[in-house]
Amino acid sequence: MNMTHFRPTTARVDLTAIQKNIEGLRNHLHTDAEIIAVVKANAYGHGDVEVSKAAIEAGVTMLAVATPDEALHLREVFSETPILVLGAVPISFVSFAAKEHITLTVFSMDWLEAASEQFSTLDVPVKVHMKIDSGMGRIGVRNEHEMLTLYHGIQSSPQFELDGIFTHFATADEEDSTYYDQQKDVFIHLVNQLPTKPRLVHAANTAASLLKNHVEFDAVRFGISMYGLLPSTYVGEHLPFTIHPALQLETEIVHVKQLKKGEHVGYGATYEAQEDGEWIATLPIGYADGVLRGLQGQEVLVGGIRVPIVGRICMDQLMIRLPFHFPVGEKVVLIGKQEKEQITMQEWADRLHTIPYEVACILTARVPRVYYK
Repeated sequence: MNMTHFRPTTARVDLTAIQKNIEGLRNHLHTDAEIIAVVKANAYGHGDVEVSKAAIEAGVTMLAVATPDEALHLREVFSETPILVLGAVPISFVSFAAKEHITLTVFSMDWLEAASEQFSTLDVPVKVHMKIDSGMGRIGVRNEHEMLTLYHGIQSSPQFELDGIFTHFATADEEDSTYYDQQKDVFIHLVNQLPTKPRLVHAANTAASLLKNHVEFDAVRFGISMYGLLPSTYVGEHLPFTIHPALQLETEIVHVKQLKKGEHVGYGATYEAQEDGEWIATLPIGYADGVLRGLQGQEVLVGGIRVPIVGRICMDQLMIRLPFHFPVGEKVVLIGKQEKEQITMQEWADRLHTIPYEVACILTARVPRVYYK
């Protein structure tokens, strides 16, 4: 028996929902552009291996991650699928990338020169994608001179093989397209200056894939909405197809009690019963699982009814106020659907003054992921 499953707290991940979201994007695209599944940060907290399996079944042609360790973890399972590391990698990783056929992002001539000097020969060349900083301000070459210098540097280095070129949009999920249009124009201009275009030109992130025209190129990168989540409220108001949330966070009531008026709950005694006979239930989930203290007052679902979290959220437990008695073992949904009600990651994000991306990523490894179709 898996010890992590003794506690009733689980994150249930619907792999069919992920595949439906990929199929929805495929039907929406105007070209035969490839779909790159972005599975960094443990697939946005959903589980990188299982999500990647489902995505490959649905037709994605490449997996994208952020770090070398994420790439190596996936390569242990997926021996043939191309894997792209989107972020900067230390030069010491180059030999591992060659051995494991992992594609790297090259973003500066300094990095290329140092890598070429340290690894003058490799058994097989490392495939690389050049990163253009068209206005995101993170990594990448920023003008024609830098790009062509890097391009020729790669072409003259037998250790490396240019497989792609890409950029990332900063405001594709916003209604005002002024800055997005500037970035798009910069990227198209620079790509057109290349003596020879590489196999894959890609720019569209999730928001651009869903809402923008003329940026599909050879591939698009599908991230947040592959999991059924929205890049922004604006995107949600203009979705070209229905997306399906994949993750449901569940637990069970482990203790129930009645309070008298004036009795308190939790650290700091921040909650006080307002009347005799209030029903309070304890749940085995807390901020060590990703239910942050800032979610005090957030509602959960019990019997299809919204009920509030009361008192301060503890590391491993939290308390809720029930409208009437529910038994120990009653299922509680913190994110997801129960009967006619639903609580979304966006609702959590609004309370925490953040975005759904962060909510998904803060669900810790202590919460078992349970997969189903």
